[in-house]
Amino acid sequence: MFDEELTFLKGVGPSRAAVLKSSGIACCHDLLHFYPRRYLDRSTISPIRSLREDGVEATVVGTVRVQDWVRGRRDRFEIVIVDAVGATLNLTWFNGLPWISNVFEIGDRVAFHGKVQRRGHKILMVHPDFDKLDKHGPSLDTGRILALYRGSSAFQRVGLTSRLFRRIIYNLIKTRGLEIPEILPAWMIEECGLMEGHIALRAIHFPRSKAELERARKRLKFEELFFLQVFLGLKRRLQREKPGNVVSATGDTYRRFLSDVLPFDFTAAQTRALQDIVRDMGSGFRMNRLVQGDVGSGKTVVATAALLLAVDSGYQGAFMAPTEILAEQHFATLSRFLGPLQVNMRLLVGRQRKALRREILADIAAGTAQVVVGTHAVIEDNVVFNKLGLAVVDEQHRFGVMQRARLFKKGERTHVLLMTATPIPRSLALTLYGDLETSIIDELPAGRKTVRTILLFEKLRGEMIVRVRTELSAGRQAYVVYPLISDSDKMDLKDAESGFKALQAEFFEFTVDLLHGQMPTHEKEAVMDRFTSGETDLLVATTVIEVGVDVPNASVMVIEHAERFGLSQLHQLRGRVGRGAAQSWCILMADYRRSKEAIRRLDIIVKTTDGFRISNEDLIIRGAGDFFGTRQSGLPEFKIADIAEDGDIVIRARNAVDMLLNRDPQIRQADHQSVRDYYERFYVSQGEGLVAVG
Repeated sequence: MFDEELTFLKGVGPSRAAVLKSSGIACCHDLLHFYPRRYLDRSTISPIRSLREDGVEATVVGTVRVQDWVRGRRDRFEIVIVDAVGATLNLTWFNGLPWISNVFEIGDRVAFHGKVQRRGHKILMVHPDFDKLDKHGPSLDTGRILALYRGSSAFQRVGLTSRLFRRIIYNLIKTRGLEIPEILPAWMIEECGLMEGHIALRAIHFPRSKAELERARKRLKFEELFFLQVFLGLKRRLQREKPGNVVSATGDTYRRFLSDVLPFDFTAAQTRALQDIVRDMGSGFRMNRLVQGDVGSGKTVVATAALLLAVDSGYQGAFMAPTEILAEQHFATLSRFLGPLQVNMRLLVGRQRKALRREILADIAAGTAQVVVGTHAVIEDNVVFNKLGLAVVDEQHRFGVMQRARLFKKGERTHVLLMTATPIPRSLALTLYGDLETSIIDELPAGRKTVRTILLFEKLRGEMIVRVRTELSAGRQAYVVYPLISDSDKMDLKDAESGFKALQAEFFEFTVDLLHGQMPTHEKEAVMDRFTSGETDLLVATTVIEVGVDVPNASVMVIEHAERFGLSQLHQLRGRVGRGAAQSWCILMADYRRSKEAIRRLDIIVKTTDGFRISNEDLIIRGAGDFFGTRQSGLPEFKIADIAEDGDIVIRARNAVDMLLNRDPQIRQADHQSVRDYYERFYVSQGEGLVAVG
């Protein structure tokens, strides 16, 4: 039934079928899953005589008795309707709507919905919504909760209105509804408390109550998320079965790193993450793990230990970062740890001298470069690893899927460790990374003090200056971040270059430096070296320092035009301070002219430093597609589910899939045949690169 074409459905025909097909509605399945975009509650029809209170919204039904233009200071079109008991009501449309006089005829039965207005003893509605009712057949346009469907210019050309969609879908359900197959197994429907599928499809289009509509929405959201989780679950199981290099945790370098080199003990969360990695890399199967951790939680040191596991077993390790500054910071951090262990490291970035680059490439190919840290330069075709055992990708969401895949293919049976300092809400993680194993580092190292965040407006700029001067005078360092590099004619915003000059004059007794992404590499390196060594007191920068910069002596982060930054950016920038023992401050300088969304963002960032709570709020504000500031995240286009709102359903769907695959790993049992058939028909064939059932 699902596969049947639409041409022969009552109310469709060849021309409408062609338009529907061009919009992705090619068969009965697509039509039934063309969900309403919103609803109008017209379930209660009020007798005209009951309309007494001014301003109350109501739905009335009556027959057109009189219609005419009334000329005057404000021309208006009026009709008078009479209901079944003879009560009358005036409906009015003012000048500017000439088409309205061609809509109605005397004797038409019409439902009107609008606000009641009292003019003395007279009751009327002004510019009401209306539905002309069929003289025969069911009343699909009033006395019920009405489904309204997405429109388009193509739909308009062939008369595909919400009213017509209701009739077409009603006729389909009336004549074929009992043939709609149940695609979920009975045990799952019972255990998850779901509505039956054919009832949900009727109720989503023709709900009998708000409660029934809500149950239908939950069933269809679950269904959509369930089949996505089926795909991810099957992919996850296939990943687990891929052979990987066997790596031991008994090597001398790894042991010395943990016992002699590290100046601190791992937190419990770091220890759990490392145990996950050790287990994966020693299993004989390829590790495919994501490590999530808040800013400053110590992901890099866990990755360092993982790299040493590979080195001790005779393999090379690669560590790829999205920017040169971040790659250089990681190289410096790893050098401090690995230098005493005589591990040979090389840094590979885009703007290196040809002679140096040839030397580095030769070391990588020969295997003498045991750990390679770099940017996208690491995945270029001329980079050939001798024996790559572990690929680490930091801030992995900044790389495309194909870029990550190119790195993993630099070796055979290469273990994969992805890291992100952008905490991801569980619902989104299960959707985006449901094919990965996940470790979460949700503790900060001991001794860290919570960064205090304050919001200031321009008239209180003096307070910011005093706080920065106090910290600099105490021998500590500060950042001031701007949204732009230079002055712009298009945006009335402060910029880093102008701010640098102003701050040099304001803090003349201190050393002030400038850093932004358009500077040559050697200049950026020199600026960061001066700031890291303490030679520079105040660093004026753009968001180029958003991730990876680790200067424990920095105790103040000032963010200019904080209202222009996203929650994730604000949290990442704040994470550049609070890395030492001193109390640290984040000062948000904001404009009074802020959107409601900006006010909400700033309120959240002031109230909490919990990255996972912030990420949940960010997901709700921006929606899943824009969570990472880009739409290349790989999220599917959902028809009814919403990751930001339906986190509990995502988790229920994931648990249901785990139960299914534990019972029936290949989905071949008879009572699961409907799941397999539906998955293969509507998911495998439509998704590029989707995994077929084994």
